[in-house]
Amino acid sequence: MAFASVMTRIDVIDNHGQFTHLEQRALRDMGVDVSLRDNTTPPEDIDADGIVLSGGPDMDDIGNCPAYLDLDVPVLGICLGMQLIAEELGGRVGGGEYGGYADVTVEILDEDDPLIGSLYPETRVWASHADEVKEVPPGFERTATSDVCGIEAMSNADEDIFGVQWHPEVAHTEEGEEVFENFLSVCERQSVARQ
Repeated sequence: MAFASVMTRIDVIDNHGQFTHLEQRALRDMGVDVSLRDNTTPPEDIDADGIVLSGGPDMDDIGNCPAYLDLDVPVLGICLGMQLIAEELGGRVGGGEYGGYADVTVEILDEDDPLIGSLYPETRVWASHADEVKEVPPGFERTATSDVCGIEAMSNADEDIFGVQWHPEVAHTEEGEEVFENFLSVCERQSVARQ
């Protein structure tokens, strides 16, 4: 069953992560008009109702991602995408103590959060913690935590900018599709409000 209307357009920004194609596929399978765009795409060429900033291996290779944060559309950052949001908007990123990929039980801290509140009280996810957000930027709330990472997710619901440390697009994440559904709801709400 398609979740989104054909009018919802999402651009997945490719930060060269190994799962980026799965983000595009997950959204396409939900009935979304989705494009995979390289992170060097000029901001003026982005015409979407929402942006997903993919994971990736290197904070030094994020292209034009900082400029995409100014496009006045909802943004979902995944792993590196969350970290670059934090870094660009005044938070702090550092090395994680846990390291590589693993199944993690994440505690949801805000059951009213538009992105992950519906997963309350906890969910199982697939995440890497080589690097992680150590301090959320001004205007953001920490919305999830775990035994291995203090900030598993963050939200600025006023600006519709969200981040998750985990990968909702992979099969190991139990409720990943619901994260994307919730993000699409935010995008559709803002799109209607702009019309």
